[in-house]
Amino acid sequence: MPDKDTIERAHEDARKGRSPSTQAGEFVREEMEHVREGKHGARSTKQAIAIGLSKARRAGVKLPASKRSSKRTKKQAKRDLSKGRKRGRKTSSTRSRAVRTPPPLTDTPPRLGAALRR
Repeated sequence: MPDKDTIERAHEDARKGRSPSTQAGEFVREEMEHVREGKHGARSTKQAIAIGLSKARRAGVKLPASKRSSKRTKKQAKRDLSKGRKRGRKTSSTRSRAVRTPPPLTDTPPRLGAALRR
């Protein structure tokens, strides 16, 4: 997931009427920083650029695949673009309950199961 600052900078570029490649540049720049910091295993700058462009498309930047791209890359870019157009689903109530903080522990000791009693 891209940083909020990166998304905000990309939206700022979009408001100013800058091209999609300029907007995507923010995501690529962030990814290059991650590579320098050693945050993930992208080994080359090409990989970092590809990851950044994918994140940009998923964040809503209207950036189609290059005409010189392989069939597989074009397919993935199309998938990323469609993901970027969709709004996220509302979190289900079950998921919301799962991530809530658990109730505070009481002072009573844990009960032993029947197999552990002797």
